[in-house]
Amino acid sequence: MIKIIPAIDIIDGKCVRLSQGNYSQKTIYNENPVEVAKMFENAGISQLHLVDLDGAKLKRIVNHKVLAEICTKTNLKVDFGGGVQCHEMIEMAVRNPALVLNWLEKYGSEKIILGADAKNESIAVSGWEEDSDLSIYSFVKNWVKNGIQYCISTDVAKDGMLAGPSFNLYEKLQTENPTLNVIASGGISCIGDIEMLDKMGIYGVIVGKAIYENKINLSEFAPYL
Repeated sequence: MIKIIPAIDIIDGKCVRLSQGNYSQKTIYNENPVEVAKMFENAGISQLHLVDLDGAKLKRIVNHKVLAEICTKTNLKVDFGGGVQCHEMIEMAVRNPALVLNWLEKYGSEKIILGADAKNESIAVSGWEEDSDLSIYSFVKNWVKNGIQYCISTDVAKDGMLAGPSFNLYEKLQTENPTLNVIASGGISCIGDIEMLDKMGIYGVIVGKAIYENKINLSEFAPYL
């Protein structure tokens, strides 16, 4: 059964959502991300996807305090991204693969989640502000060969648009990498999208704007919790 993972994106210490990764298209949903995290926990959710958008843009973790508070004031299992750029904070797999290989060996592949975000099926980096000519499929397949077990993938064109996820993208990633735990992110608009991803055998789904815009009620997640 698919795992439900709500998202909290942080800018200036506040819970926000962007549209298509555009920092100029920002909506603030709550001034207190810890309050939002507790709401998810009270609904029976056990995992959280936390992104430091300031950090992703500046290439260094900025919102340390929010991360620390959520981890200490809830029992949520938190995966964190944004601004991870040095040995103490984990480097991006695109920019320093040798270092990531070192971490896979040191920390174990169950602790490292590959971020594979796509623009037109090519990898996007630096908070989605930089494009590349690297195919998302070859990128992911290479890291699976090197031991990666989990991958979060977002189609940037779908993110925050509430128009449905890139089913074809996730289907191809899963088909080409049957041992990979694919986590779909971006575009979720209703519980039907999640039901479809579940039928496809996708490991997990990150849900953000659909919750904040009341397109999905937290009670609808009950069958998956």
